[in-house]
Amino acid sequence: MHVDEVSLLERRSKAFLARALDSLGSGDYDVASFLSEQAVQLYLKSILLRKLGDYPRTHSISVLISILKRLSDFEDLVRFLENKRTEVRFMEDAYIASRYMVREYTREEAELLVSVAKEVLSYGVR
Repeated sequence: MHVDEVSLLERRSKAFLARALDSLGSGDYDVASFLSEQAVQLYLKSILLRKLGDYPRTHSISVLISILKRLSDFEDLVRFLENKRTEVRFMEDAYIASRYMVREYTREEAELLVSVAKEVLSYGVR
């Protein structure tokens, strides 16, 4: 296992979430939306690295969830993410839109994505 890399991914995911909350509070909704996606993406990668020794080099949260489904320890997290399928797709769109599209996020949209990210990171790694 790559303990240093797992710890780095976990630290970064928590830092992205903290900055997403800061951005949300300061009214920078585009950045809050993007950072929420980053927090979730890195957190799921840290789980896969810890449990499987590797993770795919992808930016797709959906792909990461499909791999996470194979791990018996994470049924609750997978169920939560599957129930939030629309929000996950919206989160993936935030990643793409922040780079390639002229798209502004509203406070409500950013709040939704930040709340999903907070919930995901609350599951903890067993």
